[in-house]
Amino acid sequence: MNTTRQTHLPVYDHRPGTGPTLVFLHYWGGSARTWDLLVSRLADRDTLAVDFRGWSRSKTLPGPYTLEQLADDTLAVLADAAVTDYVLVGHSMGGKVAQLVAAARPVGLRGIVLVASGPAEPAPQITDQYRETLSHAYDSAESVAGARDHILTATELPAPVKAQIAADSRNVIEAARAEWPLRGIAQDITRHTRSISVPALVIAGANDQVEPVDVLRDNLLPYLSRAEFTVLPHTGHLIPLEAPADLADALTAFAPAA
Repeated sequence: MNTTRQTHLPVYDHRPGTGPTLVFLHYWGGSARTWDLLVSRLADRDTLAVDFRGWSRSKTLPGPYTLEQLADDTLAVLADAAVTDYVLVGHSMGGKVAQLVAAARPVGLRGIVLVASGPAEPAPQITDQYRETLSHAYDSAESVAGARDHILTATELPAPVKAQIAADSRNVIEAARAEWPLRGIAQDITRHTRSISVPALVIAGANDQVEPVDVLRDNLLPYLSRAEFTVLPHTGHLIPLEAPADLADALTAFAPAA
């Protein structure tokens, strides 16, 4: 796997293989390695995973850390990696970024997979009080553990995975960490999502407390003209870490190797 670091681009990992390339965009609190359990199940596939600006190995990059900037960064990474035939796979916050990228109708985009994605239309529960509370979810090791074990997941995870989640959630600069809960999560991008022309797969976790099945059905699916909807049983919000085998099967069915 090739890791690319440039002073003006987010760090990304590109594993050469059979296309179309699967381009992974992580959740608020995650990193490129959020996808490792999934990538390991995608033998011989061409994959690319990004550390968003301000997160993990991309912490040194300056702001802004808006959804629009993360979308622009994604397009710049694709150009840098010379990826010309690809499917976007966005999880949670990364799903909302993926919608903005797809709305630009870039050449080479074949499809989009939205995993427990932030919906195009913010759900009614995204109140000012909710956003303020959410902005403190990663303030300490104790708050991270509480969010991980009681909100983000619905299954018991191995100790190394739990430690990874804890570390990634704190490996971020403050301005990037605050952007999603205070602004991005409440951003209405329905105009953009309506313009997505490629096939889409929306994947929900049956026990997701963050982006519940009904929210994705009501606040995302209506804005996608060519969408399939799949609900994975038992899992919570962290589908790439809770159900990587099921997610790999869904991805392979939607975007088989050429």
